[in-house]
Amino acid sequence: MVSFGVSDAVALIVAVCFAAGLNVYATVATLGLLSRAGWLVLPAPLGLVENWWVIGICLGLWAVEFIADKIPVVDLIWNGLATFVRVPAAGLLAYAAASPLSPLEQLAATAAGAAIAFAAHSGKVAMRASVTASPEPFSNIALSLAEDAAAIGLTWFATQHPWIAATIVLVLVAVIVLLVRTIIRLVRRVARARPIKQAGSA
Repeated sequence: MVSFGVSDAVALIVAVCFAAGLNVYATVATLGLLSRAGWLVLPAPLGLVENWWVIGICLGLWAVEFIADKIPVVDLIWNGLATFVRVPAAGLLAYAAASPLSPLEQLAATAAGAAIAFAAHSGKVAMRASVTASPEPFSNIALSLAEDAAAIGLTWFATQHPWIAATIVLVLVAVIVLLVRTIIRLVRRVARARPIKQAGSA
């Protein structure tokens, strides 16, 4: 059985917030089931995820997402709406885990958890948008399965090696930020080039 001090709990929540950005229902259900199985002791404020009602609801919503997330176009709509679930839920997880800290530090942890989840969610949506244009459904299905596996695997790994998991997440967040900046620059270049081409053709 694994138990967490304050520093380990912070590292755990960094990884869990990233996983929640990929699939919040799978993440919360995994945490709850691991705790129920006696494989870890969560910080007291996170005890709510051990509730069977919470676990059951998350598993049910995960089943819905499991189907919706594998249908082209539908997955984009689903993930767009999920922005209003994954990011706030990650913030709440971070808020609960940071309860031993000062109020200011707790708010900072909440904002950081939400930001980490938003980075993971944004990366997921960007990847989905890139494969949705493909006429075959297999790329969507493969990507969705990989995301589910990553959310569950990262959550479990964070309970065993929180600091390693947190380091991996911070590297992934940095990569996502760099990719997003690169994409924005490319879009701006394309937008600037279009008026020039249109003027030349006129």
